[in-house]
Amino acid sequence: MKTGIIIICHNQEKTLDTLQCVQHIHHSKNIEFCFVNNNSNDNTYELLKEISEVCQNVSVVNINKYKKDISAIRAGARFMFDQFTIQYLGFVTADMIGKYENLSQLLAKILNNQLHIVSSRQSFLKQRKMKLTLFQSLFPISDYLE
Repeated sequence: MKTGIIIICHNQEKTLDTLQCVQHIHHSKNIEFCFVNNNSNDNTYELLKEISEVCQNVSVVNINKYKKDISAIRAGARFMFDQFTIQYLGFVTADMIGKYENLSQLLAKILNNQLHIVSSRQSFLKQRKMKLTLFQSLFPISDYLE
């Protein structure tokens, strides 16, 4: 089974280096990425589409009216669960991307911590006594980055 990562993007054109992002994504194993374009005013959506055309494990969801992060995350989660068999589903908000120099740097950090993210999430879920619903099972990737 795969791990899904939803990345919310809003006006990220200036911090979106498609070539570097593609290189990082090609090195990912068992990760399905879903970029959610949250009504960007710039060329973010077009750049995300370029990435998805080159990378088989990338999908893009476009939201035409700006939504709060939680609504954008839910849109991505519904898409991911409809399209793929996902064991773990994490998310990154647009604010989190802003903490890094660019999206490529964030992707590199996620890939470098991929095993830690999955093993920590497995441990957390083993401690839970009840099965989580779709939206309860979502988790912020930032909690697992070192």
